[in-house]
Amino acid sequence: MKARITATGFAVAGLALSAMLPSVAAAADSLEALGANPNNWTMQTGDYTGQHYSRLSQITTGNVKNLKAAWSFSTGLLHGHEGAPLVIGDMMYINTPFPNNTFALNLAEPEKIVWQHKPKQDASVKAVACCDIVNRGLAYDDGRIFKTQLDGHLVALDAKTGKELWKMENCDPAVGSTITQAPFAVKGKVLVGCSGAELGVRGYVTAYDQKTGELVWRSFATGPDNELNLAKDFNKDNPHYGQMGLGTKTWEGEAWKIGGGTNWGWYAYDPKLNLFYYGSGNPAPWNETMRPGDNKWTMTIWARDVDTGAAKWGYQKTPHDEWDFAGVNQMILTDQPVGGKSQPLLTHVDRNGIMYTLNRQTGSIVQAAKVDPAVNVFKKVDLKTGLPLRDPEFSTRMDHKGTNICPSAMGFHNQGLDAYDPDSRTFYFGLNHICMDWEPFMLPYRAGQFFVGATLAMYPGPNGPTKKEMGQVRAMDGVTGEVKWTKWEKFSVWGGTLATKGGLVFYNTLDGNIKALDKTNGKEIWKFKMPSGAIGAPMSYAYKGKQYIATNYGVGGWPGVGLVFDLTDPSAGLGAVGAFKELQSYTQMGGGVMVFGL
Repeated sequence: MKARITATGFAVAGLALSAMLPSVAAAADSLEALGANPNNWTMQTGDYTGQHYSRLSQITTGNVKNLKAAWSFSTGLLHGHEGAPLVIGDMMYINTPFPNNTFALNLAEPEKIVWQHKPKQDASVKAVACCDIVNRGLAYDDGRIFKTQLDGHLVALDAKTGKELWKMENCDPAVGSTITQAPFAVKGKVLVGCSGAELGVRGYVTAYDQKTGELVWRSFATGPDNELNLAKDFNKDNPHYGQMGLGTKTWEGEAWKIGGGTNWGWYAYDPKLNLFYYGSGNPAPWNETMRPGDNKWTMTIWARDVDTGAAKWGYQKTPHDEWDFAGVNQMILTDQPVGGKSQPLLTHVDRNGIMYTLNRQTGSIVQAAKVDPAVNVFKKVDLKTGLPLRDPEFSTRMDHKGTNICPSAMGFHNQGLDAYDPDSRTFYFGLNHICMDWEPFMLPYRAGQFFVGATLAMYPGPNGPTKKEMGQVRAMDGVTGEVKWTKWEKFSVWGGTLATKGGLVFYNTLDGNIKALDKTNGKEIWKFKMPSGAIGAPMSYAYKGKQYIATNYGVGGWPGVGLVFDLTDPSAGLGAVGAFKELQSYTQMGGGVMVFGL
């Protein structure tokens, strides 16, 4: 089945939820039932909470030194391999960057491919992909594998055979709209967004029926209230965030129609509230002079009803963004005591360098702490108004070259999936430590062409031990903002972290290592050099009583664009080429999966 979706007629788990969260409903669907078994890894975020935590404990701080490569699989492709494999029972499912091939392996005989799905796509779509032709992985539910294609399609496959069940066009590459996102399966639906804010694409999130592929609802990030799909009581607990009419009034003229706000990151879901959470991205163009106003609702944390898509609340972190701080990063759900009373919380580390913790039922801010003291675009966030206090010295206005702006457009956190340990109530974040110079210029909008309007130079931030470090893993308390420890890296920790019941924090490095740290102090106690740099996050599963750690490898993504496209101009790749010019001396391209066991 294949259909083209138009804009008319829209209706207005990994591991089980942590013990600190409300229990999943008794009538659990197959995904929730499978996710209750920690031997499986059923979704990219680990579970609906987005905690990216494994309850498996066979691999510990005491024996991780004995971890060895068990087997590997080459995808045969170069470019960046984001995301991670899925494991359902005795099957592993692997996805690749463009052309978005999918492989199914039986864990009893991983050297043999059970089935493979290799879609045919027009190669011209690669020209409108912003930052490498990556893909962030697969989703699974009820015997189906769901995948996205760079050419804008969402596809359902039979998990046993790989047979294509349906295919729907969600995004239009002709206007620069592609998909690099992992789909999200929940309550019989598949949720997905689009990429393309850098080309003036107007963002939305869409729900499709898992069985038929029929569109259930679609909700936009900019525009009139009926297309934003705002609930009647939208932001009732925080009316100062803004309520009705702002999706058009905070834009000049009809600039909202090409205003960005795409979502290509991660979703989380609370079954008790029946709300899912995600972030909308940057406004278009990057040049702020060309789009006066707050530009709502780009840069927003959204809480929407899964059944209808109606928004209960929305909090805009960076009104009138000047720096490309796209707010699509991971949402992590926990229940924790605040002021002596347990609250349902959402924690999100934004590109702007702020770790936000909000009450996920009301949207009220609990805390907003800098993840690194180098953040200088904001002096602080006013917890009463929710507004950031800007430092005008680091603005990006026309006829002015901004220098030493921190964070860079890459953000102090980007697409990586990070971990929360419910035992210690600690978050482990993989971070960038990159600042920039920014010079804007005017440009016209042309459909399907890049709509940025800025030249960037990026370089290491000021706080590393040698002032040359561009990455770190940082352990933080999400309620107080306390930093517990920091582990510095030469390059950005792009892919994120995995925490395990065995007391370990695993992560990958751009120069090709997978590492394990002691969660209590950040001490490195194991590493392994893989064939290529890695930009995905590790995952963990068990098979026949043995725990494994698995990860994609394959350098690329935004930090690797210079390497994968053989670029040398320091300003190319929106400034990434200059920042990561040394990367080619440490790793080269090549993609696949590596699996480790004791």
